[in-house]
Amino acid sequence: MFLLVTVLSLLSINRFAIGRAYYISLQGNDVNPGTKAAPFKTIDKINNIRLNAGDTVYFQSGQTFKGTIEIDSVTTGNQSHPIVIRSYGKGIATIDADSAAAISLYRTQYIAIRHLHLKGAGRKNGNTKSGLLMVGCNHIQVDSMEVSGFQKPGVLVFTSTEIILRFINAHDNGSAGITIEGDLGKKNSKNILIRYCRAENNPGDPTNLTNHSGNGIVVGNCKNVLIDQCTATNNGWDMPRIGNGPVGIWAYEADSVIIQHCLSYRNKTSKGGADGGGFDLDGGVTNSIIQYCVSYENQGSGYCIFQYWGASPWYHNIYRYNISENDGTVSDSQAGLYVWNSSDDEKQFYDCDVYGNIIYNSKVAAICFSEKSESKGIRFHDNIFVGRDSLIRGIDKIGDVKYQGNDWWSLKSGFNIDGIKQLKAWVTKTGKEMKDGQVIGLNVFPAFKNPGKINITSASQISSFTNYQLPKESGLKDKLKLLQLK
Repeated sequence: MFLLVTVLSLLSINRFAIGRAYYISLQGNDVNPGTKAAPFKTIDKINNIRLNAGDTVYFQSGQTFKGTIEIDSVTTGNQSHPIVIRSYGKGIATIDADSAAAISLYRTQYIAIRHLHLKGAGRKNGNTKSGLLMVGCNHIQVDSMEVSGFQKPGVLVFTSTEIILRFINAHDNGSAGITIEGDLGKKNSKNILIRYCRAENNPGDPTNLTNHSGNGIVVGNCKNVLIDQCTATNNGWDMPRIGNGPVGIWAYEADSVIIQHCLSYRNKTSKGGADGGGFDLDGGVTNSIIQYCVSYENQGSGYCIFQYWGASPWYHNIYRYNISENDGTVSDSQAGLYVWNSSDDEKQFYDCDVYGNIIYNSKVAAICFSEKSESKGIRFHDNIFVGRDSLIRGIDKIGDVKYQGNDWWSLKSGFNIDGIKQLKAWVTKTGKEMKDGQVIGLNVFPAFKNPGKINITSASQISSFTNYQLPKESGLKDKLKLLQLK
């Protein structure tokens, strides 16, 4: 479970290339030999050259080249000698695709793309494609890229394997910053690493009137995906519909996904639309984890536990050691953590551990259960739940949800769940937070160092983030498994 060793082996394509170097400069000419001293001028020239393993294509930094770089199955590198496409000189070169894709990879392998700006005409100004598109590819590494102005995802990976995406800034696109997809099923897109990426201000696809758009990073119909130290913010605010909405970083119909050390904040949805949350393991996700993440001020819940109608079964998932602050104040959840199952079948939605998390909400509730939330085997333990007043919305719909050893605190009244103002009375009525006839839940003011004031803007700041440290004298430090606070 959660083995991603094969993904890490992708770094092998970083070896030194041995092959021919081709240079492209606006001062060049396509009749030239393509050397640094006598470069080519256009992308069309490169598209008409048969690149071989070990070749490198250099675009002169600070210049803008119009067109689409196209590589298909005729052109491939190998494990020792990938084909490399990158900038040279000070700064980066820009590929201006206008209404098309900037780079299209089709059924190729061992390609490395680095240090480029991919630019489209804008999601509402004529572009209708993705910035970087790869279909049916293997062993592709994309590193240190800026991708903006595309109507579809900035980066779209479809039915591809052994993919590394690092240091990508995908902003001002339509559908999403980064999307991983595959044919129906979870086997055709697999072994994918997304690390140190940022998805910002991807508002929505103006042509998509039937489904969500405006996501930060979304992965679906895939297996073995690691999303690590990524940031998503200000996405989804212009989705052109009311209905299911976008999320900052999330997965659906996927197996063995790990989302860790990521930041998702101030993401949005359309006016009247749903979702707009921070993180989500959605319909059909199995054997997956969200851990060590921070979410704040998203319009939807910080952490979503969702199963939609028609999805394959959702099971064996974990949410642990995460923080949510003042999420869910705009969309229908009105809580930091949200449980929803529109399949109306507990056999489709089962086995989830939620532990070591801090859900702090001075605006609304800590947890919300939708009217449709039938489940089997959802277990909350060793969490701190802080809400403005009532700590749980939808208390009558909790089914067999287990609570053990959580700390509950209402900022308004100390304790309030479904109008019950004492922890012991709630335990007696519901049987929750009880073991061997003893109350094991807590009702202790957590006294965090600086709650309600998160201001970090990059996942790289999470390691030094201290707002939710507990004071040394707090008894909670010894009673709860809040590893990220030690």
